[in-house]
Amino acid sequence: MFKRLFSPAHRPAIQGTTVAQCIPATRAQEEAQIHLESACLRAEAVLGIQVPRPALSFKLRGRCAGMAHLQENRMRLNAVLLEENPQVFFTEVIPHELCHLLAYRQHGRVAPHGREWQALMRGVFGLAPRTTHSLDTQSVSRSVDYRCGCGTVPLSIRRHNKVVRGQSQYLCRRCGQRLSAA
Repeated sequence: MFKRLFSPAHRPAIQGTTVAQCIPATRAQEEAQIHLESACLRAEAVLGIQVPRPALSFKLRGRCAGMAHLQENRMRLNAVLLEENPQVFFTEVIPHELCHLLAYRQHGRVAPHGREWQALMRGVFGLAPRTTHSLDTQSVSRSVDYRCGCGTVPLSIRRHNKVVRGQSQYLCRRCGQRLSAA
């Protein structure tokens, strides 16, 4: 594990890297990099410290808007949600994830949304320290429609896969019939 953490491939992320490591594919991704840079500059001005620039990628999937990888000084953003809600990402998600990285850098391992993180959200960005987003995740939630006596029922991918493998059968909560693929 230590060899991997301190290998040359991971060293730039630990020492601080430029935001422009990831080649943006869209205009919103370009703007996300610009907003990350301005958030880092703001943190430097408010905190009076040098903030190493986190590596930024857009490979996060599912309903999460963003994720901070503390030890690697890396941030992943959900590209689909970014395209649909760029302004929310620029004003809330990027500062939220950057505060996770800053809290780790300044205080070490602390509670993910603990006092240190909350103080950074308020002090650096003047934002309410919210732990969840309110974005519409319909486009990224993956479900499969199933039929029963009373209509169609969306079934999660996980449950759908269990049905396909023959590991589970599901009943409609309203009519009690077994669900079948639509």
